[in-house]
Formats: sequence, structure tokens, C-alpha cells
Amino acid sequence: MKRRSFSICAVLLVCCLMASAQVQAAAVTLLVDGENPQAVFASGEIQKALRARGHSVRQSDLTRLGRVTDDVRIVLGLLSETGVTGAMRSEGARSAGTLKGEGYSIRVGSIGGRATYWAIGADAAGVMYGGLELAEVIRVDDLEGIEDVDHNPYMAMRGTKFNCPLDVRTPSYTDVCDAAQNNIVEMWNLDFWKEYIDNLARYRYNYVSLWSLHPFPSLVKVPDYPDVALDDVKRSKVQWNEYYSLNGRGFDAPEIMENLETLKKITIDEKIDFWRQVMRYGKQRNVDFYFVTWNIFVNGTEGKYGITDSIDNEITVDYFRKSVKQMFLTYPDLAGIGLTTGENIPKASFEQKEDWAFKTYAQGVLDAAREQPGRKFTLIHRQHQTGAKDIARKFRPVIDHKDVEFIFSFKYAKAHVFSSTTQPYHTGFVKDIQGQGGLKTIWTLRNDDAYRFRWGAPDFVREFIRNIPYEVSRGFYYGSDQYIWGREFMSTEPESPRQIEIVKHWYHWMIWGRLGYNPNLSNERFVKILQQRYPSVSGQDLFTAWQQASMIYPMTTGFHWGSLDFQWYIEACKSHPGYARTETGFHDVNRFITLEPHKGTDNISIPDYVENLAAGRESSGTTPVEVSDQLHGHADKALKVLDRLDHADDKELRLILGDIRAVALLGKYYAHKIRGATELAIFRKTDKKEHQDAAIRELNRAAMYWRLYTSVALGQYKDPLWTNRVGRCNWRNLLNEVLKDVTIAGGTPRLKSMAPTPGGTILKGEAGKGQFEWTFDAPKAGTYVLELRYAMEEQGQHPAKMTVNGKDAGDIILWTTGGKSTWAWDRKPVVLKKGKNTIKIVPKGTPLIDHLNVLHER
Repeated sequence: MKRRSFSICAVLLVCCLMASAQVQAAAVTLLVDGENPQAVFASGEIQKALRARGHSVRQSDLTRLGRVTDDVRIVLGLLSETGVTGAMRSEGARSAGTLKGEGYSIRVGSIGGRATYWAIGADAAGVMYGGLELAEVIRVDDLEGIEDVDHNPYMAMRGTKFNCPLDVRTPSYTDVCDAAQNNIVEMWNLDFWKEYIDNLARYRYNYVSLWSLHPFPSLVKVPDYPDVALDDVKRSKVQWNEYYSLNGRGFDAPEIMENLETLKKITIDEKIDFWRQVMRYGKQRNVDFYFVTWNIFVNGTEGKYGITDSIDNEITVDYFRKSVKQMFLTYPDLAGIGLTTGENIPKASFEQKEDWAFKTYAQGVLDAAREQPGRKFTLIHRQHQTGAKDIARKFRPVIDHKDVEFIFSFKYAKAHVFSSTTQPYHTGFVKDIQGQGGLKTIWTLRNDDAYRFRWGAPDFVREFIRNIPYEVSRGFYYGSDQYIWGREFMSTEPESPRQIEIVKHWYHWMIWGRLGYNPNLSNERFVKILQQRYPSVSGQDLFTAWQQASMIYPMTTGFHWGSLDFQWYIEACKSHPGYARTETGFHDVNRFITLEPHKGTDNISIPDYVENLAAGRESSGTTPVEVSDQLHGHADKALKVLDRLDHADDKELRLILGDIRAVALLGKYYAHKIRGATELAIFRKTDKKEHQDAAIRELNRAAMYWRLYTSVALGQYKDPLWTNRVGRCNWRNLLNEVLKDVTIAGGTPRLKSMAPTPGGTILKGEAGKGQFEWTFDAPKAGTYVLELRYAMEEQGQHPAKMTVNGKDAGDIILWTTGGKSTWAWDRKPVVLKKGKNTIKIVPKGTPLIDHLNVLHER
């Protein structure tokens, strides 16, 4: 009986393998409307997926559907195309589901031994999204993974918030920072925007909001104000200060504007043509464009025509009104315009601000609507320092216009989505707009947290999006105010050209976009995506490590809550000095004691916990000790999984694993710091020395992890990073601030030595006069990470010149390790040839060199 069962199973297995082989060797015909650019884009993705799976594929026009009788077909069509839907039903596939805009149905049909896979969209966007879904399923599960599904978008608007550094003369709110200065020229690079838009489509975003103080001189020629329009693209060569106004003022100071360089020669007419191309390309990927401004700023006008930033200046009112109108007349694909009224209108009342906004932006939109009847326009009004009910009354002519959609915008999680999945700030605002005739809002979702490191926690995002009040939601835009998500500029191993940020951070941006479209997208799908992209590791392990490390952001910021971007930046433990209450802006152990938790969590502040402890009361909620333990848990789980992941020559994966490790080590730092702050507060309350001893011990451990975190991070990123709110973030310099925490607690800083990273080749080498030399026999040519272990007591940063095979390989910066008997390491990636390589360094100062650890590609 057992032998017969085995024989039957063997026959079934052979049949399955034969069927699988037939699928793997399939010749697929892809039928698509060649006049539909969204469908053509999806078709390209499907073709790449099929070829990667070993299938042959040819594309044919959808009009030939009835004449193409190949064994395997994929059809992309519209729900309104009755010939397509009729053919689908006649071949045994179920009818499409009930679809809304951007929705799609995928169906599998079979007749006469012919298999057909259908992606039916409610509109062109739905066809594209259905096709992209097919492409992804094929990539991760091949053709046999395709199943019947129906999907409609959860959030109708899923956009990006992009502070756009057009020109020093027309800056964004973020221009006084490294990210902006490195990206001005990219804003005028069509290849950048095409790659950006293509990836937004893949991630299911459908619009871009470009934010600027005053973009009009760089974008339009305004009637009656022709000389305001600006040719060329310029940047200042000024020696920038560390800090500027937090309200966007002073970016046109004389010392800035008198020291300019031209980055691109281009006329205003060529600029207009450029942005028309960008917006047209966006339309072909279902990505709309909006411009949003802060007010009242007149950068770039240079006082011409009597234009000023005074709210009482009627010339300014006329200029803004005509500028808004001209934006729509100039750009037929511009979806809308938005405004805020709080940043540079000092001393004006709420009524005065809204009167001005109506006379300029609202009237400009209405003027354009009168001139272009039937065109659809959108006006976004940010609810910021103003009241929603009063805005709705003032803007009623816009709200009632049949061709204009009026949408509010609200900062849902202040500056930090990575704080809690539950946010408490919108309750009053929601009540205000619920009684205003169906008005809705888009939510500003700010990530002023994860700039450098690749983030990825689908469980957090899924819960966060589901908790957003749905009935009043039009959608969201996601982005930063302290960072420009343009082209990355900090990698120590850059691609050429450097990656655009949303490609480097693809998983992060994909998670928010995909779950905004469908919050039911499963972790199983994310695991499969990771497995397909990084086949050398377990997709489940990578998913777990990435998610565990990423939770360190909300766990820490939910406990240590600085709500705005200038109040807290987790990757540097820093804020603007005034909010930190320290000279450098570093958040020391005292600030960790005094700063309150996020109100959307049940975290208990350190003072409240200590008071309860002293009074013998039980604390209701998550105590600081428990927060510390949870941080340890996330970090330890990530580090444990990382130990069994091997990048196997995959550079991108190696850098991802490095990011995950750095964030896990940062989590260990915050875990020890929070516990140390708690023990110090208990000591100050009780005067019990065992708590002081515990505080010193925890803070010394925190310092050790900061040094380790910094060493890992510096192996992948340039430092420092200059930001527009928090100033210069220098990981090396901040070690001294970290060590001061121990002193504040009454102890002596004592860093522990860092163990060599396992898995490399340790070279002892020889010391000559003023230099050190090693020889390494590389098994193959490629990129290797050199880890130099040394001890150094001196403060400051000491560049050590490195050469590889006699050629300059740049500097590796040595800095304090905590003493002559305390060993630490720093890393530098280099390219080695196959065979013998000679590596030399010539250090400054008097470091003690232990060894060189070559972390080669395994």
C-alpha cells in the first residue's frame, strides 16, 4: 500500500514538474493599447519580469486580441472596452469587480488549453496598476502565482512632499542645508524627474507636491510683470552660517545674493518648456503635479514694480493673483496649487491673512477657471496657524465652483510620523471640517527622522495608515521639511550617477505608497519582494531584521518627543540648541529626563515614573524601564538575524545590512541612555548611590554603542550633515557630548574596546617611519571594506592618507577612541585587484595601530 501511494505521488510530482517546465518555457504574447502610455509603461515592466523568469515575450496591439491565439496571453485593457471584457468572459474568466478610479481586476481564464491573464482597469491608471501588479507577481511567483483579485485605492491621493530648491533666488523652506545645495541642479535635470516619476508609479504614488517660498519667477512670465521672470539657474557660493531663520526669512540676505554662480544657462522660455515636459511625463504615469507655497515671500522679484512682502501692498496682491492664474495658463497639466499663510505675515490678524490669501490665490484660481471653463483645478489650503471653519467661510466661492476642488491640508503627526501609529492632533480640525459640506483634507505626513539610513517596517505603516480618520481623508503627501529627497550625496560608495534618494530608499518609499493604495498588502508579499531582489539571503530574515531595527525610530521618538523638526532629529540625538537646552543642540541625559513622551502613546515620562516610584504608586502605562527593554529587544533581534545574513557580493545588500546594523546599534545607545536617565532621576530623588552607580554604568554603555554606531555609519556615509533646522550633525564631534552624560551623572567616562568584526582577514603588517603597510592577497578584484583598529587619546579629527598599490585612495579619519588602551575601528571601502595588494596609511597624530581587518566580498 505504501509502495503504491509512493508511486502515485511520484507520478503526480513528475506531472507537476512537467507543467512547471511548460510554464517556465512559455512563449507569452502581451496585448496592450500602444496609444495608452500608462499601459505601455506597465507592459515594459511585465516584459522584464517575464524575461527574468525565462519566458519569451512579444507585444501586440490590443486591437488584435481576437486574432492572437497563442497558448499564453496577457491582456491589459479598460473596463469600458466591451470587446475586451466580452472576450474575457467568453474564455471562462469571471467578470471584473466593482471598480473605482485607479482600480483594477485581475482575472485568469482558460479555454482550449490556452491560458489568458487579464488586467482590467477602471481607467488608464487602473490598467497601469493592474499591469504593475501582474509584473510583480510574475517576478516573485511566476505566471502560476497569478490569481483573481480586485483592488481599489484606499487613499485616493498618495503623494510626495518635495521641498524644491529651484534656484537661490527662488528657494524652498529647506534651501540652507546640504541636501538642497547638492540638488539645485537636479531640479532642472529631465532624467532625474523621469526616474523619479517612474518609481513613484511603481510605488503607487499619484502626485507630487513641490514646495517653494515663491516659485513664480523661475516658472512663469507674468503679464504686467515681465521683468520678474528669471533666466538661468543660480546657486550662492557664500560661506553658509550654521543656522538661519526657522521661518524661511533671510535667505536673500546681501551676502548670499552677491556671491552667485550659474549652474545652468537656460532662458525662462526653456524653463517653461522643461516643466511642461516634466508634468506631461507625470501624466503618462498617473502622477500629477502641484506647487505649494509659504507666504508672503517675494524672493526673486528684487523689488521690481514695487513688489514687497507687505500684506497691505496692493501691487503685491495683483502680482500674486496674476502669477497664480498664469501658472495654470502656462502649464496645461498642472493639477493644482496650494498655500500656507503663517510663516511671513507678522502682526496680521487671522482675518487679514485669509483676506489676502483669498484675494491672491483664490481669485487667481477663479480667474483661470473663468478663462478655461471645463478644466479641473485644485486649491489646497494648509490648516496651519489658522482655523478651518473660518477658512471654509472665506473661501466659499472656490468651494462652490463646479470646476474647482478645495482641499484642506493638515500636519497629521507634526514632523515625525515615526513616533506612534496613533496621533492625537487632528481631533478638533476633523470636527471643524465635518460640518462644512463634505470638505476633505490631505494629511501632511512628515518624515524628519530617517534621512541617511534605509528604513522599512510595513507593520508600523499599515497600522498608521489605518488609524488615519478615513471619512474626511482625500489622501496624504509624504516627505520632509529638513531634507530634499533628490539625488543622494553622502554615500562613500556612490553609483555613477549617484542614486536618486527614492531608489536608494526604495523599500521605505514603496511601503508608504503601496500601503496607501492597499493597506491589506500582506507581509508575505513584502517578504517575497525581498527574496526575489536579494536571493542570497532569506527574505523572511531580511524582512525581520529590517523591521525590528526600523522600530527603533518610533520607539525612541514616541518616548522622547520633540514634535517639530527643529526640536528633534534622532539620527544625531540633536535639535536646535534652544530646544535642547545645550550649547551644541545635543540632547543630553538631563533633556532625556525632562522631555515628555508623545501623547499618542501610553509611555510614562521619567519624572512621573520617579514620582510614582517614590510614592509607592503603580504606574499605568509603559514605564521608561520598559521602553528601554523594548528598544533592547528590537535591536538585539535585528543584530541576531544580521549575524546569519551574507551579502554574497551584492553591494546594495551589503549597504542595506550596514544600515540595519547601524540603526540597531543606535537603538542600543538609546536603550542604555533612557535607562541611565531613569536611574539618574531616581538617584536625584532618593539620594541612593546604587542608582547613581547604575546610571553611570548605563551611560558608559550608551557611549560605547554611540562609538560603535558612528564607526559603522561612517563606513557608509560622509560626515557631517548640515541641516536647516538642527545645524551641522557631526557624529564624531558628538561623542564628546555623549561622554559628558557620564560626567553629568557624577562618573568618569570609560569607553570599552571594540572587538574586530568577524569574518574578515586580519593583517598585522609592519610599521615604518610615520606609516603603516600591509599586504593582502585578494581572491578576486572588487570592493573591499578595510577596517582599521587603533587607539587614540587625542581629541579632534586626524586624516590618515591611504594608498592602495601606490595610488591615492583618499583619507581615513582617525579620532578619539577614549584612551591609549581603548581600541576602536573605522572603515573605508576601497577597490582591490585580484592578487597581491599593498595598502599603506600615513596617519597624523600619534595613534596606536593594532591591525587592518579586510572585510572582503565573500
